[in-house]
Amino acid sequence: MDEKIVLQANKICKSFHDPVDVQILKDITFSIKKGEFVSITGKSGCGKSTLLYILSTMDTDYEGELLLDQEVMRGRNEKQLARIRNEKIGFVFQFHYLLNEFTAVENVMLPGLKLGAFPEKEVREHAMEHLNKLNIGKLAEKKANQLSGGEKQRVAIARALINNPDIIMCDEPTGNLDKANSLIVFDIFKKLTEESHQTLLVVTHDLEFAKNTQRIIEMDDGRIIKQ
Repeated sequence: MDEKIVLQANKICKSFHDPVDVQILKDITFSIKKGEFVSITGKSGCGKSTLLYILSTMDTDYEGELLLDQEVMRGRNEKQLARIRNEKIGFVFQFHYLLNEFTAVENVMLPGLKLGAFPEKEVREHAMEHLNKLNIGKLAEKKANQLSGGEKQRVAIARALINNPDIIMCDEPTGNLDKANSLIVFDIFKKLTEESHQTLLVVTHDLEFAKNTQRIIEMDDGRIIKQ
């Protein structure tokens, strides 16, 4: 495995101040290397999703230090952070957030068009490559609302891959899927890490899913208790 550190969290703390101070995250420190498949688990309310928001640069109100691709994220404006998110991070959520009026391939293309690094024709070719890799190339021209839940989640994974991100961050990616589709998604992720050396960080309630990842970071009451 490549020893390059893709994500580093140093002593991250987070409090909400409404109306009294409540500390949600306490001294979160860990790193993820390139090609690792890591899950964050813990019971509801332990701070998993709050942490993911900070790691994905969506929430900038925290103490401590976050490095992505060995660059410090603090002190960057929203425009810079939006570009970093689009370039370096792929997102897969519990709800796929596909645009119904667009076809599968158009949904996959969106972050690529936004990044603007390649002409549209090339972005479409990349999008088709990813759909084919995930065995749903034949659905490319179907509108998003014509797809099943499992197919939508695979389109969402292809979309997360389009800009060749340093890391894919997932929030309960199988939370809305049945067992068969959850296994398909897990196998896709496993293959991505093994064959494409893709880095994955997955927040999940699904302990079956987590125990098959390479490493589990277990949280309780805003702290990491095991990693």
